[in-house]
Amino acid sequence: MVQTGIQRAFGPGLRIFLSRRLGNRFTAFFAGLGITAALQSSTATGLMVTGFAREGLVGLVPALAVMLGANVGTTVIVQLLAFDVARLAPIPILIGYLLFRRARAGTRDFGRVLIGLGLILLALHQFLVVLEPLTAQPEVHAALAAFSKHIVFIVLIGALLTWAAHSSVAVVLLAMAFAGQGVLDLPAGIAFALGANLGSAINPVLEGDARDPAGRRLPLGNLFNRLVGALIVLAVFPWVPPLAQAIHSDPARAIAIFHTGFNLALALLFFPFLTPYAKLLARWLPARRDEASPDAPRYLEAVHGDVPIAVTLAGASREALRLADALEDMLRALGEALGAPDRRRIEEARHIDDRLDRISRAIKENLVSIDPAPLDELMRRQLDRILTFAINLEQAGDLIDRGLLGIAGRRLRRGLVFSKEGTADLIALVDRLIAILRESTAVFLSGDVAAARRLGGEKEDLRRTDELATAAHFERLRSGRIETIETSALHLDALRDLRQVADHLIEASAYPILKHSGDLLPTRLRTVPFQQRSKKP
Repeated sequence: MVQTGIQRAFGPGLRIFLSRRLGNRFTAFFAGLGITAALQSSTATGLMVTGFAREGLVGLVPALAVMLGANVGTTVIVQLLAFDVARLAPIPILIGYLLFRRARAGTRDFGRVLIGLGLILLALHQFLVVLEPLTAQPEVHAALAAFSKHIVFIVLIGALLTWAAHSSVAVVLLAMAFAGQGVLDLPAGIAFALGANLGSAINPVLEGDARDPAGRRLPLGNLFNRLVGALIVLAVFPWVPPLAQAIHSDPARAIAIFHTGFNLALALLFFPFLTPYAKLLARWLPARRDEASPDAPRYLEAVHGDVPIAVTLAGASREALRLADALEDMLRALGEALGAPDRRRIEEARHIDDRLDRISRAIKENLVSIDPAPLDELMRRQLDRILTFAINLEQAGDLIDRGLLGIAGRRLRRGLVFSKEGTADLIALVDRLIAILRESTAVFLSGDVAAARRLGGEKEDLRRTDELATAAHFERLRSGRIETIETSALHLDALRDLRQVADHLIEASAYPILKHSGDLLPTRLRTVPFQQRSKKP
């Protein structure tokens, strides 16, 4: 409940926050720490940054730094809950319930977070109450005393429980509770917490994409970090419990301190060697080119200090051209679906829209992660032009998917037929959209003002074409050459959506150039003197 509540309330913001702070290892470390402290799930943070790394939006070095920060972030709530706060459990539950009853989505989700925290405290307290009769028996104490001697076995049990629970926080809190109640001695509790740290790195490895070795570099690198740290602790284990006890005499607090100290020490140990470590992982797990995946980014460059910003922008521009190619394929499929509705062609066009969305999202995440401070005016304009182009082409694809393909689908399901003239008008408009898309792509590449003005003039031509097509449609409707009012409504909806698609294609490349050159008017309305405004026509 804590994790889902925070993801629902702040999920998109957290993802954007993380993507913008992956430029270097230092900001990446603290971003991973902060987000994981909020989510209380290094697995969730790991899956987010693994997706960035797999899509080429972040380098392996800052991604590894994020995971080091995420490992430290998971210890924050453990430190808070190490105090005896079980009696306070009803308070966050009550406050969370009152917030959850409110109508606003953000408030409801934060109420979910508080309810989840209260239930964690309440559940741990009740769990210990249930165990008290069992742990009071001498035989159980003797068995646990014997069990506590097998440190490596306890580490493996802790790792297995964390893998099953998907939460190192829960298992560490359980170890603290057992130690506080005398169910486990301090060495066994520390071994349990050590296993929890190791087990939390297993889930991202198992949940990642096993087909591409490059996509497994980050989770495997994080798992290897944890494994090395666990082996070092086991090698010096006889000195670890006395040191933790010297810092704090309470066993629960001592385990919490060990948990935080272990992750801080691990970050300090690996942080200076992240660059050679990343190169070693890249050598062990070389990238596999998957040409059969048309929606995977191909030209995006990772945003970090080793790659010049100009190279990153050039890669994003090349990736944006793939959007134009995909949208042209979608328009061709649309033309065929409007001419003779075919379920197969409609589904193919919808799949192309999914490709558009994925590529566009990758481009946007790549560009928003660039720090705008060092950009000069030319680079800022180029970045804005790429974003505008990508966003408008994605929106054009969404219009085709939700509107025009829906119209073709309704025609197919209901057996509706457009007139021959109306069908010819729609197909001719689709063909013209393909021509406009090609011209828009050329303007995007050249940045030529004269070409942008010609493309902008297409809007007025399309407006006149739309008016003529609508007038011809109403003429056919009055003369009885259209069978039903329903087909008339669908035809008018198609004309409207095609016009809106054309607007996006023109605005994608022409408007940023015309705005910069001063050729774009703020409004199409004629300026009327104030004295004439009050006169009624």
